[in-house]
Amino acid sequence: MDQERGMASDNQRIHWKAYYKNLFLLAYQSFGVVYGDLSTSPLYVYRSAFSGKLRNHQDEETIFGVFSLIFWTFTLIPLLKYVIIVLSANDNGEGGPFALYSLLCRHAKFSLLPNQQAADEELSTYYRHGQMSRNMITSPLKRFLEKHKRLRTCLLLIVLFGACMVIGDGVLTPAISVLSSISGLQVRAKKLHDAEVIIIACIVLVGLFALQHRGTHRVAFLFAPVVIIWLLCIGVIGLYNVIHWNPTIYHSLSPHYIIKFFRRTGRDGWISLGGILLCITGTEAMFADLGHFTDSSIKVAFVAVIYPCLVLQYMGQAAFLSKNFSDVSTSFYESIPGIACITVMFVTTWLMALIIIFVWQKNVLFALLFLIFFGSIEAVYLSSSIMKVPQGGWAPLVLSFVFMVIMYVWHYGTRRKYQFDLQNKVSMKWILTLGPSLGIVRVPGIGLIYTELVTGVPAIFSHFVTNLPAFHQVLVFVCVKSVPVPYVPVDERYLIGRIGPRAYRMYRCIVRYGYKDVQRDDDNFENQLVMSIAKFIQMEAEETSSGSYDTSPEGRMAVIRTSETSGSRLVVRDADENVGDSTIVRSSKSETLRSLQSLYEQESPTVSRRRRVRFEVSEADSMDPQVREELMALVEAKQAGVAYIMGHSYIKARRTSSFLKKFVINVAYSFLRKNCRGPAVALNIPHISLIEVGMIYYV
Repeated sequence: MDQERGMASDNQRIHWKAYYKNLFLLAYQSFGVVYGDLSTSPLYVYRSAFSGKLRNHQDEETIFGVFSLIFWTFTLIPLLKYVIIVLSANDNGEGGPFALYSLLCRHAKFSLLPNQQAADEELSTYYRHGQMSRNMITSPLKRFLEKHKRLRTCLLLIVLFGACMVIGDGVLTPAISVLSSISGLQVRAKKLHDAEVIIIACIVLVGLFALQHRGTHRVAFLFAPVVIIWLLCIGVIGLYNVIHWNPTIYHSLSPHYIIKFFRRTGRDGWISLGGILLCITGTEAMFADLGHFTDSSIKVAFVAVIYPCLVLQYMGQAAFLSKNFSDVSTSFYESIPGIACITVMFVTTWLMALIIIFVWQKNVLFALLFLIFFGSIEAVYLSSSIMKVPQGGWAPLVLSFVFMVIMYVWHYGTRRKYQFDLQNKVSMKWILTLGPSLGIVRVPGIGLIYTELVTGVPAIFSHFVTNLPAFHQVLVFVCVKSVPVPYVPVDERYLIGRIGPRAYRMYRCIVRYGYKDVQRDDDNFENQLVMSIAKFIQMEAEETSSGSYDTSPEGRMAVIRTSETSGSRLVVRDADENVGDSTIVRSSKSETLRSLQSLYEQESPTVSRRRRVRFEVSEADSMDPQVREELMALVEAKQAGVAYIMGHSYIKARRTSSFLKKFVINVAYSFLRKNCRGPAVALNIPHISLIEVGMIYYV
């Protein structure tokens, strides 16, 4: 007993040691990726705050008031709002506006895409441990938002705008930070002109962005020590300035100085908030870049180093300026835009209020308190930042608007195309009346028909067989869909089902990806698909009674775990491996087709690297004859070859549509489709096996 306790204690000690090692390693790396903007903010906050008429108020009380505003803004927004509250609302380790929107879509029917299924809620990453299903959560507000489509559209636009403001802020902030750093050289090098400063800054920016493709972890390790040394230096310098110039600066930690500041400065003080706001530039990066790290590592780095060092630096600058006010420089800083930063925070505040209600399932009162408290602070800063729009704040707004229009046009066109497919899908009654041959010639092989529908037969199928009355022996309707989770476990990715009776040899495969999953060419999709269908056939035979085995209702799907190979009636062997006691099916391809395929595989590096396998049906005596027959048909079809059938769609607006809709569909959406990767390229489909069917969508 004592020995078991000792082993358990040792294992627990090793576990915690590994946990803390990983925690501090990620915290160290976060300095080089997350905190670059926050760390360089002291370069321009005071100069930007005093770039307007506030420089006419040259006294100690004004300096103390500015520092008090900086201190409380830095404490309430990054520390209280983000570190303590917002970081806890991560979506399985992912952050940002899209992560919050994904959480909302999983806990309420806010998504505008209609291809969600009840089976998606069974994913292990769909709900957090201890959370209830959304079907058990009912509230008048939830029903009201789900009922009104316009409100859900507004929510999507708010999320898109917030995400686009992150992009707009990311375009300008690095340039401003680098330019501010390089301009500091002019303090000692008096002969250094502004044009030379710009050239040096451009060279530094090109070098920084050239390193990005090396990977986040390499960039983090490279810049983390630089940022840490910078923070420690400015923290020590700030402490020195406090002691040397004005030790009484600590009095301004009282919010009473904020009230005195606005009484003395009035409208000039309100306008200066646009510059003070820059002290929290980069705060959203703590949440947006959460996917690279963990919430604990970001919290440790901020609380232990970022917060104390920056507070000391801002305090030291205020102590120095209270005795040397004339040293505040205002050139260039009048045009630094902070509207992008505060807009993203404002959007996050609104989304967090909804998260508190629908995800955390707290009382509406808590959400209102959060919204009123942080929303009012950010609204004041936002109103001040609007004054800077003519001086340069228009740049991130224009960029964000352009990106938002592109995103929404793509979303709108994709949704309309899906609705057209849904309204024009082939009825199962028509399929059943055709009989097992479907009224066409069934040729050897597997036909993979790609569609966005999760139920029913797409119109592309009827369009194909009408023009070419022949199809493959085995038909699989493949739907590649996105699920509102960051990652879908590989073992839960495939949903397999049957369409129609067993004799029809028609199946459905739904491949699910999260919004952070990368659809890589793993060179194994065809083999995994065949194995998954074989497992489904066995599973169905075991679960279905003998009297109802010949039929399977439409929509019956099962999660097939690709990692489980035990119990499979199919044996996978390398193509050149010797044959044992199993049934082999030879390929029925012609010699000409084989030579063409061999030439294609030699010329294509991707295809040539694929593992060549063959499937064999196990010689198990206990296997049901009907199962063996179906598995033999599946293996025979696989050996004959796999063809990919996709729709080459042209989307047009109806003649009766409004001018705006015609412009969006016929011009904007069409332009985006022509200039984006095609579905065949995105899904890594080999061109030699691809068949495209032309379709016109009138939406």
